[in-house]
Amino acid sequence: MGGGLIALAAATVGVIGTLLAPVVSQRLLARAQAEQFDRQQETAHAQWLREQEAAGQARLRECYMAANAGYRRFRVELMNFLWLVRKEEVTAEARQELEAARHAHHAAFAEAQMIASAPVLRELDDLTTAVSETYARIVRLSAGTPVAGGSFEEIHDELQRLWGRGDGLRAVMRADLGVDPGPGRAPAVGG
Repeated sequence: MGGGLIALAAATVGVIGTLLAPVVSQRLLARAQAEQFDRQQETAHAQWLREQEAAGQARLRECYMAANAGYRRFRVELMNFLWLVRKEEVTAEARQELEAARHAHHAAFAEAQMIASAPVLRELDDLTTAVSETYARIVRLSAGTPVAGGSFEEIHDELQRLWGRGDGLRAVMRADLGVDPGPGRAPAVGG
């Protein structure tokens, strides 16, 4: 009987193994598929994050380019208008050009206020204040009611200083984008 019981036990284990093999196999396959799906999801999410970061960098770069171009155009138009005031040749068209540049600068600045880093925003705030004050002095000079510090020479000198400050703004923007700030420029540190 001992041999019969062993044979019966072996047959029972064999039958149970045969019956459970598909269930165990199916569970192992499901687990492997779930792990593969999780890996695919992680890979897709990582790719999405990289794409979002690249899109954010592109938006930031475009914003900085617009802010820089708006500032430079406004400063150039201020200089042009100042010379027209000096020559007493201000026209309605010249006023429109100055206003168009001013509005473009304000629009680019408004966009930058939404996405610029703290160091860039500080630099933009300072430059926008300075260029706005210079604009007000030029308008007063053109109206024949100059304020203290509002002579042609003083305004001209201020516009020259603003040009150099624009270089500083560009260096801070480039550093924020992770780009070499350019020759002779040290990146701004802080935040």
